Amino acid sequence: MPATRINNNKRLSQAVGYGSMVFLAGQVADKPVPDAKAQTQDILRKIDKLLGQLSSSKKNLLSANVYVSDIRHYDAMNAAWDAWVDKANAPARATIEARLAKPEYWVEIMVTAHTNEA
Repeated sequence: MPATRINNNKRLSQAVGYGSMVFLAGQVADKPVPDAKAQTQDILRKIDKLLGQLSSSKKNLLSANVYVSDIRHYDAMNAAWDAWVDKANAPARATIEARLAKPEYWVEIMVTAHTNEA
């Protein structure tokens, strides 16, 4: 069975579906503004869209890795996350402080989920 790749290029795919599994690349804000909550909200919209393209949704999340460029963004990121996450189906999650690809990126999120058919 071949994998389904969404928005792929020579370096990466933004999402990969294989069987009942969905893997998303690290997502950053399309228009990064100097506000960690707004960046997180933008990222979560992108995650919803990518999951939907592979017959999944946030209720199917299994794990999430959240990267913040400065741990001081933790509370603002969590404000957006807590408003979005399906509380009955919260994934295993880690939050890591890390230098991101560009200084204007304050938050990056990578998730793994299963499909609605699982």
